[in-house]
Amino acid sequence: MRFSGRRRDSSRDIPGHDSGDIRVSARVFGVVQGVGFRFWTMGKADELALKGVVRNLDDGSVSIEAEGPEQQVQKLLDWLRSENAPGRVERVEESISAADGSFRDFRAR
Repeated sequence: MRFSGRRRDSSRDIPGHDSGDIRVSARVFGVVQGVGFRFWTMGKADELALKGVVRNLDDGSVSIEAEGPEQQVQKLLDWLRSENAPGRVERVEESISAADGSFRDFRAR
């Protein structure tokens, strides 16, 4: 999977430009480390034109911060809970807030 086809919308680079954007802060539990979870999450976020970060946590869970249009963020959450997500997701906990425009792209850390 290549991520070079990222869609760009320069207006989305301006914090607060699109007040319809939201941020999801999610934590994914289960067998989600060592299975390519971050890699596939970056690919899905890229497909959905979301910005943010995904990272492994010391307790074996994965943290995701993603910003974008509500419909696209919901598609990411739906995917995380689907059989298409890598590994074995036992549960996803999330909170939603207004996007603050602090991300330029989507990265793994």
